Formats: sequence, C-alpha cells, structure tokens
Amino acid sequence: MAWVSLVVAGLFEMFGVLMINKLHKDRNWQSVLFLILGFGASFVFLAYSMKTLPMGTAYAIWTGIGASGGAILGMIIYGESKDWRRLIFIGMVLGAAVGLKLVS
Repeated sequence: MAWVSLVVAGLFEMFGVLMINKLHKDRNWQSVLFLILGFGASFVFLAYSMKTLPMGTAYAIWTGIGASGGAILGMIIYGESKDWRRLIFIGMVLGAAVGLKLVS
C-alpha cells in the first residue's frame, strides 16, 4: 500500500507542477486553490508512504515521478521540446526510480 500511496503522491506532484504553470498564465484564485490542493495531497500521500518506506527511497521516487512527469506533461500539453536526448534523460530518471523499488 505504501508504494501505491507513493505513486499517487507523485501524480499529485505532477498536478501541482501543472498548476504552477496555470497560475503563471491565468493568475486567478482557482489556480491558487488547485495548486495548494495538488501539493497538499502530494505531501499527505508522501508522508503516509514514508511510514513504511525509507525516507531516501520515498523522496527520490516522489521527486523522480514529479520531475519526469512534469517534463512529459510539458511536452504533451505545452509543446515543449521532444528532443531524443531529453527523452533519454527522462528515461534514466524513471529507470532509477524502478531500480530503487527493486532494491527496497
């Protein structure tokens, strides 16, 4: 259950990152509310997962999901560069997260 919670925390982290971009563009109270809710939920699920998982592993995977997911969503939603080198490094981040899962 801790691993599921950690993945959910990472997904909320990705949502929070999207809301940062939305707030930058729109500057309205709904964007602020969604940003706070997204990151708040992310922290709640991260804290729950850290009751079972080691802090270093949980934090590394949480940030990996958030960073790589944010980059992928930026490519899909905002038309950011899909350069093959960028994709390789995103794959490396995700591979490291999978590796941490395998050794934990």
